[in-house]
Amino acid sequence: MVDEAAFRKALHSADPQACPFGKAILARCCACSLSRKRAIAEREAVNCAQPGAREQCVELYESLRSNSLFALKLVHADAPLTHMQNMKIQCGGLHGLQLAVDESDEVADVAALVAAALHQFGSLEQLPYSQVIQSVAAFQLRKPHSRE
Repeated sequence: MVDEAAFRKALHSADPQACPFGKAILARCCACSLSRKRAIAEREAVNCAQPGAREQCVELYESLRSNSLFALKLVHADAPLTHMQNMKIQCGGLHGLQLAVDESDEVADVAALVAAALHQFGSLEQLPYSQVIQSVAAFQLRKPHSRE
């Protein structure tokens, strides 16, 4: 069994370009033209091919997280997140942003979505978070298929 804290520390030091939406990409909630999958130990990680785009995504993720506190029933912004809370922020947040940008249901390219959102709304601070956070609150992971 792998020590989770040690793995996260090793992952961060080995992969400074880690994608903030990597879990959503691996879960197939979305895709990104700039994502690059990489094997680390027995796990798969996602990093970004373009540092400038990654920084915008990091800012978007942090904004989604801070605006989602009520929807996630969190009191403190720096509280550790469960896997489900993180998936709600990533998958639900990107889905909500996609709906706000062009009412499409599929996030085909995160980098293009962020660029379109910045073009349409002017900055990350101007995004319609009240609309986006509704998708965060409503997001649910798919149930595993039963084997009968």
